Amino acid sequence: MSGSKGKPHRVSLFLIMETVILAIEIFAAVTGVLYVVLEVLQKNSMWVVGILTGAACAFSFAVQHVWASMGLNIYYMAVSVVGLYKWRKDSAQVGEGEIHLRKLPESVMLWSSVAFVLGSLALAWVLRLTGDAAPFLDATAAVLSVIATWWLAQSYLRQWILWIVADIMSTALCIQTGQYWMAGLYLVYSASAVYGYYHWKRKGKFV
Repeated sequence: MSGSKGKPHRVSLFLIMETVILAIEIFAAVTGVLYVVLEVLQKNSMWVVGILTGAACAFSFAVQHVWASMGLNIYYMAVSVVGLYKWRKDSAQVGEGEIHLRKLPESVMLWSSVAFVLGSLALAWVLRLTGDAAPFLDATAAVLSVIATWWLAQSYLRQWILWIVADIMSTALCIQTGQYWMAGLYLVYSASAVYGYYHWKRKGKFV
């Protein structure tokens, strides 16, 4: 009798949890779109929205046991603090409607390439051990996004190219793991990254 009484309670908790997860995914999708709009326009408030989106996405990926993407979104939250500081400083050096840019040093391109290859291989190996749902795709998308986020904080124009590739990979990852709201979000990210590149190139001013 006690088991039959407990079963409806467990089902109720399961439905509540499913509802909470869906609500968080929708929240992440909505704030994620807002984040991209602010990123294209290079508004400092983007970083504040990024902290909220990162927290929601980290929870969603944790529930799906996609550990690298969960950790990536925690990293987004940390870099948002750095990005907000640097963007506020650089935005004072450009006029209204202009995009502040910094030149991408060759040394940064070199260490970024090395970090991508070694980091992806190492992370994919670790993720296989943790039972990740898609270890290689999860690892490469995560490492590329880590580098792209750092480039974004530095206002490098080519960060958009990294995002185009990373977002397409993340879209595929979300479809593979059944996170369709998140897949839609990353698909929007991919299209926005293409537009963002040309917008920054047209409106950009090196500082």
